[in-house]
Amino acid sequence: MNHQLPTTLAPVPLPDKTDHVLSLTPKVIVSILDRFIIGQAKAKRSVAIAMRNRWRRLVAPEDLREEITPKNIIMIGPTGVGKTEIARRLAKLTNSPFIKVEASKFTEVGYVGRDVESIIRDLMEQAYTMVKSEMVEANMAKASEAAADKVVDLVLPGFKSADGQSQTNTKKKLKKLLQEGKLMDAEVEIVVDAQNQRPHFFGTVGLEDLEKNLNETLSSFIPKKRQRRKVTAAQAMEILTQQEASGLVDNEQVIEEAKKRVEQQGLVFIDEIDKICVKGGGFRGPDVSREGVQRDLLPLVEGSTVSTKYGFIKTDHILFIAAGAFHSCKPSDLMPELQGRFPIRVELSPLSKEDFVRILTEPQNALIRQYKALMSTEGVEIEFTPEAIEELAAMAWQVNESNENIGARRLSTIMESLLDEVSFEAPDISPAQILVTPDYVKKRLTEIVTDTDLSKFIL
Repeated sequence: MNHQLPTTLAPVPLPDKTDHVLSLTPKVIVSILDRFIIGQAKAKRSVAIAMRNRWRRLVAPEDLREEITPKNIIMIGPTGVGKTEIARRLAKLTNSPFIKVEASKFTEVGYVGRDVESIIRDLMEQAYTMVKSEMVEANMAKASEAAADKVVDLVLPGFKSADGQSQTNTKKKLKKLLQEGKLMDAEVEIVVDAQNQRPHFFGTVGLEDLEKNLNETLSSFIPKKRQRRKVTAAQAMEILTQQEASGLVDNEQVIEEAKKRVEQQGLVFIDEIDKICVKGGGFRGPDVSREGVQRDLLPLVEGSTVSTKYGFIKTDHILFIAAGAFHSCKPSDLMPELQGRFPIRVELSPLSKEDFVRILTEPQNALIRQYKALMSTEGVEIEFTPEAIEELAAMAWQVNESNENIGARRLSTIMESLLDEVSFEAPDISPAQILVTPDYVKKRLTEIVTDTDLSKFIL
């Protein structure tokens, strides 16, 4: 096989913001996911349909809209084959609030540990941050104008003129100079908020949500301290622009939009769902807590109302994607009621040597592209022959077969070991050109790959 690094990617343009949702047909979603994730066509197809169904629901007849529930998905497959990456890329593509959690980190209500409702609270927090950031960004142009006026006043704090028109003209000239970058080194003094040290009340696992809420409540009663800082005009512009933009944002509007996004577009990825399965249905010992977590998850997935510091959130139309390796159990070992809330099941394929070759070369964020870019910053140009890429893929596959199979994550470890010496010496050998051949790969990696005990610790 002769795998060349493609010079250009297939043109699959990202949808315009104006008709973003309408443009995301299932085929477009799959095409964009193909840029970053190799293979797993069935999983991509399933999530693409699930996301399109969200738009379809919103334009369906109003009397049916609330009755159409999300088609939640269970992904079944070993680690490192793309389960999490599919969900993460999907959320980024659709600009959806997204959170990844591990089912094994939660405990039944009444036990010490995180309760499942914290998933929705964290999702709402993420949505709030996302929306506020967007609104601040939207106000940046207006805020920059206001900040420039303030910086001009700071550059000439004592400027006065008997002629008001002359003063206005002078400030206009100074503002123009500032915007052209000609006054950026001038030193000014500004007043900023000092960071208050909040006391910590709890340290026990499972009480972090209570501590966070209590700290935030108490901080609202503590007046903010102000301090004076001497900075350059450039730094003052940055600080004051951010302050002005934040001041232009309506917090109630942020909360309202964030709640809407969570309820209509929220995406929750529950990893390690197999860790809370109970094989054979016998609930004894630790199995009791596992079944309890399933029972607690059920209302969230079915649709319930969760209290957050921003108000109540309905989970009826949040999309849940669960994933697990299911080595020692199967999806049917989950509670029947929970199984029924995940109607779509997709099995992801283990990665082959050919998949590893494609992962190294084809995606937009391919590892070889990343390492070439990193080394080029030091003036070191690295080229990989197709045969060297094949050798790397074969070694990664071999280590996965002989040790724990961690999927594509093995490639990162292999690449680090391969280029360790180059990365260390790069600043001292620059400028340089390095050609990675099969012999180079074997020289650097063969001893580690063939020594099973050594590869367990290094690869």
